[in-house]
Amino acid sequence: MQIDPRTIKNILAVRNDRFGEFLLNIPALRALKQTFPYAKIITVVNPYVKELAECIPFIDEIIEWEKQKSTLSEKLSLIGALKKRNLDMAIMLNPSKEFNIFTYLAGIPIRVGYARKWGFLLTHKMEDKKYLGQKHEIEYNLELVRLIGANTDDLTLSLKINDDINTGLGAGFDKGNLIAIHPWTSDPIKQWPQRYFHQLAKRITLELDIKVVIIGGKPELAKRVEFSTDIAGSLINMTGKTTLKQLAALLKKCKLLISGDSGPVHLASCVGTPVIAIFRSDMPEKSSVRWGPHSEGSAIIEKSNLSNIMVDEVVAKAREVLAK
Repeated sequence: MQIDPRTIKNILAVRNDRFGEFLLNIPALRALKQTFPYAKIITVVNPYVKELAECIPFIDEIIEWEKQKSTLSEKLSLIGALKKRNLDMAIMLNPSKEFNIFTYLAGIPIRVGYARKWGFLLTHKMEDKKYLGQKHEIEYNLELVRLIGANTDDLTLSLKINDDINTGLGAGFDKGNLIAIHPWTSDPIKQWPQRYFHQLAKRITLELDIKVVIIGGKPELAKRVEFSTDIAGSLINMTGKTTLKQLAALLKKCKLLISGDSGPVHLASCVGTPVIAIFRSDMPEKSSVRWGPHSEGSAIIEKSNLSNIMVDEVVAKAREVLAK
């Protein structure tokens, strides 16, 4: 069925999981705006991610909906709110039984998503092959919106982040004297050993003569003590001390981010900061092919056993990236 872009006035785009996954939908959202220029783009995001969604210029409205058990009253209220918006189209950018049901009950005429989790409720659907890890998540997201004719040639990740946002670092930090290290991951199976990250921070400050800032969210506050010892005044621990927008501004100041597979990898890509990303190579659904950094000058170190990635390799790669 051919869709006339002039008839589409309101589009709902749903991606309410973690912030890294959300950011990789920026090109798909751009494709929707470019293809349906008369439409208002309304996104459903996790409340934690809202401040980043506000930095995407082609999002017109944000609905907050956390991925957790909700009461029947809350669900009915959301369905009613969707009905009031006279939505022409809804795109579930990640498989969601909940939103397949919500958008069907809200009477949205065009419903796009993956053919699982009650996919029979959708009008446009495709098989979910993300687990094969054959493409980048950006391309999977674009593949989905192409079902309704949306496309873009611009695959960049970008956020409008003001340079004057307070990062908490204070004055005296420019892009030439700071490297960020994110030593945590939400999934232990993707975790490069913490002791290696600690050695890495020491090696960088002593051998590369550059300050290191440790970044992380509030869930990592209990672990931050490992990085609390200052190394000749060159180690700054900002774990749990920034909002996501402040973290974006901080990464924008950095010459480089070194991280495992995590959200800050994609946040750094959004502000143009190169990344050295440490990945496992034996799990297609979690590999760098699907989740690797998308910023220019980035590099990947990938092995089937993360413990076999030595600190020497990462330091050498950091020298290489910084020399570009």
